[in-house]
Amino acid sequence: MNASTALAPALDFKNHDIVDDIKRPGVLYEKRPAKKPDGTVVAGLYNAWITLDNPSQFNSYTTDMVKGVILALRAASNARDVNCIVLTGSGDKAFCTGGNTKEYAEYYAGQPQEYRQYLRLFNDMVTALLVADKPVICRVNGMRIGGGQEIGMACDFSVASDLARFGQAGPKHGSAPIGGATDFLPLMVGAERAMAACVLCEPFSAHQAYQMGILTDIAPALKVDGKFIANPLVETQRMYDEFGRLAYGLPKTGEAVKEAKALMARGKVDLSMLDAKVEELCAKMLLTFPECTLKTVEELRKPKMAAWDKNRESSRAWLALNMMTEARAGFTAFNDGPKDDREADFVLLRQKLAAGTSWLAGLHDQIQPKKK
Repeated sequence: MNASTALAPALDFKNHDIVDDIKRPGVLYEKRPAKKPDGTVVAGLYNAWITLDNPSQFNSYTTDMVKGVILALRAASNARDVNCIVLTGSGDKAFCTGGNTKEYAEYYAGQPQEYRQYLRLFNDMVTALLVADKPVICRVNGMRIGGGQEIGMACDFSVASDLARFGQAGPKHGSAPIGGATDFLPLMVGAERAMAACVLCEPFSAHQAYQMGILTDIAPALKVDGKFIANPLVETQRMYDEFGRLAYGLPKTGEAVKEAKALMARGKVDLSMLDAKVEELCAKMLLTFPECTLKTVEELRKPKMAAWDKNRESSRAWLALNMMTEARAGFTAFNDGPKDDREADFVLLRQKLAAGTSWLAGLHDQIQPKKK
């Protein structure tokens, strides 16, 4: 039968959604027409786009947004006309930078019981990604940091703008990356690279992420004089330096970075090639048996799911209790500190703890940026 021919419903379908209204502040849900690889629109079939819509705070997720993502994933899973799910963020600066630090600092800090309830929602969001009844593609339109990196890795595929940056932030902001990073990264990149990424919290480029195996594909996103060029801020023309170490994707330095920044200033960010890559991936899956594809995806999710299920509840308990000490200090520092100084005084904290200072003795206030 011609795919463009409208098909009469053969069943009076039951509604398996939890709620009728899935709208929540900060999350957009849209069904976009599915296309074949040649670009032909397929009648009656769609890809569900779930967009984190908080660009002024780099698409960091609030409590309401977490609820919205869970409900949207459930709705997309149940939608019989949906081929793939695309999870992305608004704008071109960030996919997601994790939990909303302002909300953390101003509401959850010092409230472990409240944070524990929030973490039930966060855990449910990650689980919803891992059990979605459609393949999930993370469209990385910008920074994928902290909890944003964790929900991104919970997706089945990731396609990124080559201007995007990746990384964890936990130990720098008073937390531990146990919302998925410590579960997923060792499986995806190996123990040593995962250790460096999670402990040192040093960001890495999209080209490095692609080389490490975290991304399915990358797309150029900077247009200069009407032509797409590779991210000029990182090395893309050689694999190794003069000592045989990997150079691909590393940030440029010295005069090279000055030239790169000047080129960036002349250019314009254009995510059309990223969108084309996402559409291409969706189209490839359209030309497969849906249940065979889902079973394959479910089997390949099992290592991530096993690690996640083993650790998520104990991680939730630890994260909640930590909101009384280091998390409270770290989130407050990031939220209240000046723009160029948003980290606690780590050295002073270690000195005070080594001397036996109690958190009850004003340690939180003593290590804030304004006290440095």
